[in-house]
Amino acid sequence: MPKPWLSIIGVGEDGPAGLSAASREAVQAAEIVFGGRRHLDLLAIEGREWPLPFSLDPLLAHRGQRVAALASGDPFWYGVGGSLAAVLDPTEWRTFPAVSTFSLAAARLGWRLEEVICLGLHAAPMTRLRPVLAREQRILCLLRDGDAVGELAEYLRQTGFGVSNIHVLEALGGPREKCWSFVAESYEETEISALVCVGIWPQGLGLSRASGLDDALFDHDGQLTKRPVRALTLSALAPRAGEVLWDIGAGSGSIAVEFLLAAPASLAYAVESDPLRAIRACRNAEVFGVGHRFHLTEARAPEGLDSLPRPDVVFVGGGASEALLERLWTLLPQGCRLVANAVTLETEALLTAWAARHGGHLLRIDLAEAAPLGTRRGWQPMRPVVQWSVVI
Repeated sequence: MPKPWLSIIGVGEDGPAGLSAASREAVQAAEIVFGGRRHLDLLAIEGREWPLPFSLDPLLAHRGQRVAALASGDPFWYGVGGSLAAVLDPTEWRTFPAVSTFSLAAARLGWRLEEVICLGLHAAPMTRLRPVLAREQRILCLLRDGDAVGELAEYLRQTGFGVSNIHVLEALGGPREKCWSFVAESYEETEISALVCVGIWPQGLGLSRASGLDDALFDHDGQLTKRPVRALTLSALAPRAGEVLWDIGAGSGSIAVEFLLAAPASLAYAVESDPLRAIRACRNAEVFGVGHRFHLTEARAPEGLDSLPRPDVVFVGGGASEALLERLWTLLPQGCRLVANAVTLETEALLTAWAARHGGHLLRIDLAEAAPLGTRRGWQPMRPVVQWSVVI
């Protein structure tokens, strides 16, 4: 096998003292060393700093030379290792991991690492926390710098977790190491040294894990699959980890958001023709911490469908037409699940006709909610919804 030209080396806050003999040899043998300014300073090396914005291109330009890439701790735990491995052949690189920041943080706090959720928020928004914030669910997060600690405290306060305990762990594993704690809502700005890791012990009310979140949690203009119907629709869609969803006529994006919350590692591709609704849908996905897995095409289906990855499940939330269903029937792979909701007589007739031709399950959802009626209360009917679910 060809000899790897790239060495990916984990560096701790203890600098050269923490490097294994193999790591030291790889650094010394390198013709060019890439790393963050902190990594280069820790090893006292005059190397090449990663560019801003971050890019692998400068390193890849030296393909074939002896190159070392420095990373914090374990390069494959929210580090540069995964990015490099994604664009290189396995024979081109080798790695020398050090103790990860998460391992050091768990050891300092006495937390069982297998029971902790670990997140890299150094290059991601605070909203990424939303799906995992829950009472007593311990979380470890990498942050970009000291200022981000204040941003985290404010985010926890805004989401109802202001009384949560935050443990700040600075420069773990080195001579500048410092560990201290505070309650999120009582944070006072202070100077904090990189590398910053925080441990969160949340105290607050997390998101329900059942389908059908409160309508008020979503930004919408009324174009929203209402909570009871959404719960039944999610049940019919049957989210599973790693699946790809098409949400056609996304509206507020509530169906796609709940699908992504229910199915880890899943992706949603939404199609929405209204520009304002498209913006709202993207904003809702960001607020719920799933924006990185939500992709929206502004178009009127069936336009915009051909370029999307093949789905495992499709939801048609409104505006189903003969042309759309005909196009879906030619595009969708065998075994794909299709769920379509109808609120008009015309769409109901269309779905009934297609169910007669292709089978599947028809469900009429007819609900009523208690509402004021003079000085008393009465039943306020919701618009009936006819739902067709079928496996292609």
